[in-house]
Amino acid sequence: MKKENIKLVVVTAVVFITGAVMVYYVMENPTDSMVERMLSGENIWRAFREHLVIVGVSMAGALAVGIPGGILLSRPQFYYIGKIFENIVNVGQTVPSLAILALFYTILGLGFNTAVFAIWLYSILPILRNTFAGITSISDEVIESARGMGMSGRRILTRIELPLAAPIITAGIRTAIVINVGTATLATFIGAGGLGDLIVTGLSIRRNMIIITGAGLSALLAILLDFWIGQIKLRLVKW
Repeated sequence: MKKENIKLVVVTAVVFITGAVMVYYVMENPTDSMVERMLSGENIWRAFREHLVIVGVSMAGALAVGIPGGILLSRPQFYYIGKIFENIVNVGQTVPSLAILALFYTILGLGFNTAVFAIWLYSILPILRNTFAGITSISDEVIESARGMGMSGRRILTRIELPLAAPIITAGIRTAIVINVGTATLATFIGAGGLGDLIVTGLSIRRNMIIITGAGLSALLAILLDFWIGQIKLRLVKW
């Protein structure tokens, strides 16, 4: 087995085992009856499942829009529009995630759809920005050489631009996914559930074990997803 594959298996196993041990400990050693009710296997699994769905749906949408959008804006005819849009995205990234959720709550109301839409919109920004930046950073000489070899625009994009820009694009995806997992904990404030339910409930009733469980599982999920994307990046670079 290759060294990279061993690392992938070991790190994934360590994260899964850490999460399992944490859940087992809090279920078997509750500090009181209230903690015992909140940290039942059913409640933890429900919160984790809701969190995964929010992250998965919003990230899938962000990838589906962010990467094609960045490619489109990097085309010569849209280059200056892309530069303007890049500055807008940079400004948009400074807006707090809770403010984004609050804004769309006032427009779309409570629930899962509002949370997914707001987090999707927030996750698009780093992906779109890095896709545009990665492609436009490629030297003009490289593109001209490819044209001189008779390559079409599509082949230049798929064989030259995207492979060279892949490290920057995947860096944007890693940023987006960590932001996504963290922001999804705030979805509880608009009734969308997730691990934020455990965190907020723990804060409300002053039970640190509940807070640590929700925050710990969220952190482990972010670490694991970020690591997986990093491994994909290494394989793309080698390819």
